[in-house]
Amino acid sequence: MSPHTEESAVTVLGLGPMGRSLAGAFLDAGRRTTVWNRTQGRDRELATRGAVSVRSVEEAVAAGRVIVVCVVNYDAVDAILRREAVTGALKGRTVVNLTADTPDRARDTAAWAAEHGVRYLDGAIMTPTTTIGTPAAVFLHSGPEDVYREVRPALEALGGTHTHLGEDIGRAAAYDIALLDIFWTAMAGYVHALAVARAEGITGRELAPFAKGIGDILPPIFQEAAEEADNGNYSGDGNPITSAVSSMAHIVHTSEAHGIDAGVMRAAEGMARRAIGRGHGTDGFLRITELLGRR
Repeated sequence: MSPHTEESAVTVLGLGPMGRSLAGAFLDAGRRTTVWNRTQGRDRELATRGAVSVRSVEEAVAAGRVIVVCVVNYDAVDAILRREAVTGALKGRTVVNLTADTPDRARDTAAWAAEHGVRYLDGAIMTPTTTIGTPAAVFLHSGPEDVYREVRPALEALGGTHTHLGEDIGRAAAYDIALLDIFWTAMAGYVHALAVARAEGITGRELAPFAKGIGDILPPIFQEAAEEADNGNYSGDGNPITSAVSSMAHIVHTSEAHGIDAGVMRAAEGMARRAIGRGHGTDGFLRITELLGRR
């Protein structure tokens, strides 16, 4: 099938940095690409590369068999798609929603799509804009297997790896939430570490090589911890939670001595002390996983 046939035409709704990258990758792959954005002007560079720019969502939807949506959240998705004229134009077409939000919102949108005869696949983009169209891009998808197989040729234009996580439409969003939890918690820790280091006269450049060393030891720890969490085995042989609490207390003391807010670390320390209070002092830090799930 030629990439220029009507059946292979794609539409991208939303031209923020990620939306522009997605549309650019489709263009680079030779696909007929229609673009729309609520705010005018973001389509100029794409138009010079061959994208068809339209002023209404209805026109954009009518132009593509596969409609890729990438906006700020599902409130924005609803505002764009859940209008009578747009919903009617979507009937019989396939929406691939690459907008980040919660699993419940994904399931709600899938129910709406089914009610209106719209084929729907939910997804998450796990890498930055610079990776789109390259082997480094990572996409997660969830929803009906037949819909995924149908749109896979179009998705391959975006580069990287595409993983179908199963029929549960909310699964991609669930992965996204969990993985972003890791990312933003880590970034919160890093900016706090930079603040503490600066207060002690250490520059960011001086700290960075050693921070990278900390990052390098995490992947095997993550794998081991995942197995412990799944098995319910929270061994503290290598580093009991009582030892973790001690080092956390040092971080809190040093931070607050410099007037630096230590709320995040105080929260982590509090969870660890709660575990100790429940008699788990000889267990590892992963014991907190179980305690977090308790009401």
